[in-house]
Amino acid sequence: MFNRNRGLRRAAAVASISLVAGCGVLSGSSADNSGPIVVGTTSAPSTLDPAGSWDGSWELFRNVYQTLLAYPDGATTPQPDAAQNCAFTDSGSRTYRCELRSGLKFADGRKLDAQAVKYSIDRIRSINAPSGPAGLLGSLDRVQATGDREVVFHLNKPDATFPFVLATPAMSIVDPDDYPAHSLRKDASVYGSGPYTLRSYEDGKRAELVRNDNYQGFADRQNDAVTIRYFQDSATMVKALRSGDIDVTYRGLAASDIVTLEARRSTDLQLIDGTGTDISYLVFNPKDPWAKLPAVRKAVAQLVDRAAIAHSVYRDTVDPLYSMVPAGLTGHTTAFFDVYGDPSTAKARRILADAGITRRVPLTFWYTTDRYGSETGRMFQELKQQLDDSGLFTITLRSRPWKTYVVGYQKGEYPVFGRGWFPDFPDADNFIAPFVGEQNALGTPYPSPVITGRLLPRSRSESDRAEVVKDFEEAQQILVNDTRLIPLWQGRQYVAASDDISGGEKALDPSTIMMMWELHRKTSW
Repeated sequence: MFNRNRGLRRAAAVASISLVAGCGVLSGSSADNSGPIVVGTTSAPSTLDPAGSWDGSWELFRNVYQTLLAYPDGATTPQPDAAQNCAFTDSGSRTYRCELRSGLKFADGRKLDAQAVKYSIDRIRSINAPSGPAGLLGSLDRVQATGDREVVFHLNKPDATFPFVLATPAMSIVDPDDYPAHSLRKDASVYGSGPYTLRSYEDGKRAELVRNDNYQGFADRQNDAVTIRYFQDSATMVKALRSGDIDVTYRGLAASDIVTLEARRSTDLQLIDGTGTDISYLVFNPKDPWAKLPAVRKAVAQLVDRAAIAHSVYRDTVDPLYSMVPAGLTGHTTAFFDVYGDPSTAKARRILADAGITRRVPLTFWYTTDRYGSETGRMFQELKQQLDDSGLFTITLRSRPWKTYVVGYQKGEYPVFGRGWFPDFPDADNFIAPFVGEQNALGTPYPSPVITGRLLPRSRSESDRAEVVKDFEEAQQILVNDTRLIPLWQGRQYVAASDDISGGEKALDPSTIMMMWELHRKTSW
């Protein structure tokens, strides 16, 4: 039975980023050497309940909750965390068994057993939240707890990616006594069995994490406490870093701030720059009278100038992207460039004329003001100018804060809207599967029977991911032909930190989620 009064701890999320070593030093002053490490981000969580989140809220979940599998430092495939071991027990990749570590407890001291794991997974599907991760469990038939420590997952089809799914923070294990089976928690007194517990949380402002003494897992904590501060914009966040109010920034640094920081070098701050796998893209609503027309979508794809966006808006801190699968992952292509080539008004006009469209097409583009960085508004202004200047479109821009923005696209209110994506796991599958099918991460049904009925099932039966490149190439070509989604750019990741902070190079798992426990002060050695 759910007992809300027992929950004394709270949980929050931090934003994902991809770190690769390579630093410069910048001007600023270091923070106080005592107290928690303070991390700044512009991306606050949308929910504190794992069953309701398929977004950046996962960041904190990784640090507060625990999953059966995760990514220890240096691992590129999931390894046991709450589990002692996991493996497929059949040759067809349809039965997956995990044995839990002995003596697992939640942060409040209550027992964590196989029934809690089963309850947590079943709860995700039972609640089936519009913005939740139930779509990740499409291959799961049922979960079986065969004892205190053994959990067996029975799949309805072969799925070599299922261990990756279990490693996502969406599959966080929760206490059955404190999390209702059929509804989301709305309060902030959440807790799990992860490396930290949440001492306090102020919505949109601050999350205070402290060491969870009951934790058992692979994390070797290099600090005792981390405070996450949520900022509305990059400039305010960078000012806090320079003044020493925060120690680390990640996710949300504006291009102008990055360029300024790179130009002003000293020994007080360090900048870490690396290639990311986050992407930005447009989504077209098939229920809108204009956006539902293939010719309209294809004309937009023909006009979008990604290089101009990357250079003039992001000052070359992102790279143009011509596929929903980013560069660096097996299966990446340049399918949109192969079909459309360079931006061309003449070609776009011909696409519309061939469909009998001779008037300017009115479209409303929506974007969120507080999720994907300070440049988002400027990017949409650039898109509007590109399309308006063609003489073929009249673009109206609208925006909302993230929490109400999500509600809007789930209700199908937006003709065209912007989204970003950080991977659930580092595989091309995760840049295709979440966006297609009747239930997807966009809240906009996208039936694609060839992808969902043939290509993804076939690729998931193959454990050697290098053997499924042709399937992913075909899937991406279908996405180009449909043009329901238009990729815009692939991110680079920048983290600025006080020079006395170490561990940044080890703090990111392959799904680009920060493992706060790796951060520490040099003076604490």
